[in-house]
Amino acid sequence: MNLFFACHPVQHSFQLFSVEHLVTLAIIVIIGAFIFLCRKQLRKKRFVFVLLSLVLIASETAYQAWEIRCHQWSAKASLPLQLSDIVVLLAAVMLITKSRFLFNFVYFAGISSSVQAMITPDLGGYAYAQFRYVQFYVSHGGVVLACCMLIATCRYEPTFRSLWVSVVFVNLYGGFIYAINRLLGANYLYMMKKPEHASLLDVLGPHPLYLVSIEGIMILSFLVLYLPFWIHKKIKGKSILLKRNANTGNL
Repeated sequence: MNLFFACHPVQHSFQLFSVEHLVTLAIIVIIGAFIFLCRKQLRKKRFVFVLLSLVLIASETAYQAWEIRCHQWSAKASLPLQLSDIVVLLAAVMLITKSRFLFNFVYFAGISSSVQAMITPDLGGYAYAQFRYVQFYVSHGGVVLACCMLIATCRYEPTFRSLWVSVVFVNLYGGFIYAINRLLGANYLYMMKKPEHASLLDVLGPHPLYLVSIEGIMILSFLVLYLPFWIHKKIKGKSILLKRNANTGNL
């Protein structure tokens, strides 16, 4: 237990795309598939929505408490201001309120940031057998699963308009965080410099040019996330048109 809550990496440090890392990602994918397979049963069980919401809130609260316990908490690095942290809290509210507005934003900003975070995590070396690793994947995986819940059980679908609204909100938030970074000497959203661990930013050029690249990648990732729903609408539209033509022919 002491090793699990240790304030510094112990034993084996985190290795990108190690067996443990891939198994963790696979578990999240399997749970997501389970949500879609059991969507009819889950639709009637509100406590599942409440439970996942509480898990997300508890995860973020536990992380803040762990940072304080380990004397690592600082306004420069520990505030839940990363985009992937903000969407954890928004996802918790979304699950309770079933807000379509929050869903639209969390779907685009939450899934894109959470997936990127889970694939190239900033864990400071903490491995799978430690609290920080577990908390990180519970939070970020929980955001993805929260969106799966509303898509599968409530049949929510993001709109093309909400994609661009999300782009605007993320940029406005980025401007706010830039001011916070200047005030605190912090590096939230990695706007001031690249993270020390290996990440996608390493191939996007030097600072501040990589910020422009991030904008393009964000829009592209939002479009990719919208693509399945665009295809579904096209197929559904063709199906309706064929039925109308068939009915007209019968007349």
